Amino acid sequence: MVIAEDASPEEWDGFVERHADGTGDHLWHWRDVFADVFGQQCVYLAARAQGEIVGVLPMALFRSRLFGRFAVSLPYLNYGGVLASSPDVADALVRHAAQITRTFGGSHLELRHRARQCPSLPSRDHKVALTMALPATADALWTSVDRKARNQVRKAQKEGLTSQTGGLELVDEFYPVFAENMRDLGTPVYSRRLFAETLRRFPKHVQVAIVRHQGKTIAGAFTFTFRDTALVPWASSLRSHRHLCPNMLLYWSMMEGAIASGARRFDFGRSSRGAGTHHFKTQWGADEAPLNWEYVLLTRESAPDQGPGNSRFNLAIETWRRLPLWLSNRIGPAIVRNIP
Repeated sequence: MVIAEDASPEEWDGFVERHADGTGDHLWHWRDVFADVFGQQCVYLAARAQGEIVGVLPMALFRSRLFGRFAVSLPYLNYGGVLASSPDVADALVRHAAQITRTFGGSHLELRHRARQCPSLPSRDHKVALTMALPATADALWTSVDRKARNQVRKAQKEGLTSQTGGLELVDEFYPVFAENMRDLGTPVYSRRLFAETLRRFPKHVQVAIVRHQGKTIAGAFTFTFRDTALVPWASSLRSHRHLCPNMLLYWSMMEGAIASGARRFDFGRSSRGAGTHHFKTQWGADEAPLNWEYVLLTRESAPDQGPGNSRFNLAIETWRRLPLWLSNRIGPAIVRNIP
C-alpha cells in the first residue's frame, strides 16, 4: 500500500461516492474552497493498493493566531475524517496524517467522524447529528410532522411569507441575514465569498432557499444534496421577525424541495445538545446520533475545546454581540478563518 497526494479530483470523488460512509463534505472541491476563501494549506491523502484508491483522508493545516498550529479533517463543515476500505488502511492513513501534522509543528490532529473509527484515540461526543427519513411525497411528510410544527408553517403562510429557491443570484439576499444572525450569536461571520465559491464549485449539489416578508428577505439557508441526502450546512433568520415563524417555512420548503429532487434523507446538520438549534431540529421529528471527533494528540495532553461552548470565550461572545453590524462584517472573516 502507498499513501500519497497524487489523486485526481475524479478518482477522489469516485471513491467518496462509492464508500458507504462518504459525505458531500468529503468531496474534492472543498479543498479549493478552503484554499481560495480561507487561505488554508490542504493535504488530501489517498491510499492505493495495486494502483486503486482504497482510502482517503482530507485535512487542512491551521496556523491560527488564536489556537496555534494543528490539523483538522475537516474544518468549517459538519463531517470529515478518514474513509477507508479496511481498518488497516484507516490506521495507515491516520498515522501518515499525524506525521505530516507533527512535521508541520501541529499540536494535534482532529478527525470529525460520525462513528468511532479509531477506538484507541481520545474522543469528544459534544455534538450530535440530526437527521430524518423523508417519505416519497410532501403530503406524507406533512401528515407525519408534529401538529405544532404544522401550525407554525401555516402561521408563516398566513402572515404572507413566501419562499424561493435558486442559486448564485440569491446569495446577496441570503448573506445579510446570515451576517446579522452570526453577529447576534456572538460568532464571527464567514465572508460572502464562501457561499459564492460553494455554489461555483458544486453547481449540481447546492441550492439557496430564502423566505421574504413584504419584499424583505428575513431567512435563508443552503442545502447540499449528495446521493440521497439533503444537508443544511448554513441557515439563519432575523431575530426581529421570528414571531412570523420564517424558519418553519424555510425548512418546510427545503424538505419539500428535497423530496421533489428524489432525496430520501434530510440532514439538519450538527448541534450542541440542549442548544436552541437542537430543539428546533428535534421538533420536526429528527433522530439524533452522537458525532465522534477523534484526536491524535502530539504536544497536547487533552483534546481541545475550541468552540463557543467553552466558558473561556463568554466575554468575547458578549462583546461581539454588541458590535455594529458593519464592523463585525468587516473584521469577522479575518477572525473566523482561524476557528475550525
